[in-house]
Amino acid sequence: MGSDGYFSSAYQEARSKFLDAACGAKARVSSYPHPGQNGPHGSELVVDVAEIRPSEQPNLLVIVSGTHGVEGFCGSGCQVGFLVDRVYEGLPKTVDVALVHALNPYGFAWLRRVNEDNVDLNRNFRHFGEPLPSSSAYEAVHDWLVPADWDGPARQHAESEIQKHLKNHGLAAFQAAVSGGQYSRPNGIFFGGSRETWSNMTFKKIMTQLLTKSVRHVAVVDLHTGLGQPGYGEPIYPGTNLVEYFRVLKWFGPEVTSTAKGDSTSALVSGSLADGVCACVGSICSTYIAVEYGTVPMMEVLTALRADNWLHAYSDQSDPLWEAIKKGIRDAFYVDEPWWKAAVYGRSVDIVLRTGRGLSSV
Repeated sequence: MGSDGYFSSAYQEARSKFLDAACGAKARVSSYPHPGQNGPHGSELVVDVAEIRPSEQPNLLVIVSGTHGVEGFCGSGCQVGFLVDRVYEGLPKTVDVALVHALNPYGFAWLRRVNEDNVDLNRNFRHFGEPLPSSSAYEAVHDWLVPADWDGPARQHAESEIQKHLKNHGLAAFQAAVSGGQYSRPNGIFFGGSRETWSNMTFKKIMTQLLTKSVRHVAVVDLHTGLGQPGYGEPIYPGTNLVEYFRVLKWFGPEVTSTAKGDSTSALVSGSLADGVCACVGSICSTYIAVEYGTVPMMEVLTALRADNWLHAYSDQSDPLWEAIKKGIRDAFYVDEPWWKAAVYGRSVDIVLRTGRGLSSV
């Protein structure tokens, strides 16, 4: 099977390929069905975990796909290839591996970046008993991002206002206001939620079970799409811990970007999966890296997100725009072309092997 065959056209196909590949690798599989939610045609929604741990090693590498549901097309394909090609055999003997497949299965199955409650999982890992970050910057642009119609005067007015904002404040400021995470508009984009989601709690449960007494250092590689040059995987450090940042820098060199430094294609994010990892590890040393694979220009990605958000906020599957909007969001986060799949898979192997070497050297 070439790399093109590792990727799938739908969530159920992706899950089937992942489970088959895990079986072929003799991995230990654990499954976490989503209660109360189903995919198209009533299909089951599940987070699956494949562990390759022939013996308890001090280093654990965790590879996560589908944190943002629709981005799972890429991450799942890379995970399947990792298993089928037995890439794990190239890792140091002191490194065990666990693959978390489709952390947000609802979004993967229904072609949404968010979950069943319109929550962006990568903004949801917060202590909701504490004061939430200000959403004032997002509030200033919300009405333009989510207009009352998608093919009428409200949309036309919104596009005009967005262009004015970009001219006056620049793209970086607009991206920060839009995508950093907001907690005031449940029907908006990049909504972080008002409580922990099922996927959030499931990830913490998985991590608790993976972090056995033998583990001294865990590295999490979280696979994402939608920002940067097409096919390139940008290693992003999203935290503010200088010790961890310099460790990642040592592993990946000048390719690493940092949201805190402002040299990343991603804005500084509140409540990311990295925060969820920190909440789980206790005294265990941890290293988190997000890998962001480019697809199409950022404003095209944002337009696709806005369209999908509008569809679920104001319409339903009977809308004549449904199919076009769903195709648009899929295309924004997954380039269904052999060259792109080969590029992202090859880069994922590179990132995983370098992470493994880094783990074994600490």
